[in-house]
Amino acid sequence: MFPFTRLYKLTGGGSKSISCTTTEFNMKLFIIAAVLAVAAAAPSSYKTEEKKYEKDYKYPEIVVTGQSDERNLDGSSQWNYAQSDYATRAESQAQKKFVVTKVDDYGKETKEEVYGNTNQGSSYWISPEGQRFTLNWAADDAGFQPKGDHLPVAPVHEYELPVAPVHEYELPVAPVHIPFNGKGFKIY
Repeated sequence: MFPFTRLYKLTGGGSKSISCTTTEFNMKLFIIAAVLAVAAAAPSSYKTEEKKYEKDYKYPEIVVTGQSDERNLDGSSQWNYAQSDYATRAESQAQKKFVVTKVDDYGKETKEEVYGNTNQGSSYWISPEGQRFTLNWAADDAGFQPKGDHLPVAPVHEYELPVAPVHEYELPVAPVHIPFNGKGFKIY
């Protein structure tokens, strides 16, 4: 092993030489690394999300109480489930033939029959505040159409829209110009 020497200057003008072998240096480095590893592995005093809410609110265990799933050869299907918190969901789909208009790169329109899905379903759940929600919906060639009492509704106009006034007047008639040939005769 190769010893190495460090020279430290002391306050007051003197200096001191400290000698240390490589083995001693490695041992000191190992002890420092071990202390840092123990400090990093120590349990944190911060609470995790589960521990933070454990005392305040215990989430009830929700289990599935009923479930069905049916798939048919024609592409239609239906499924539903119910949970112990009274939440339910049902959905069905069927294949339908649609007529669509396709436009090519040159602007030529062609009508074509394609198959697509039409879906409809419903969901029911109770909010933490005890409010009951029911959502019925359909999705087909007319788009997605949700229905529910809790959904916002666009305001209805309760006033009559103004109508532009109609003016009845006669337009002036422009005078007719009949050209003459300079000798008093009309040119037709």
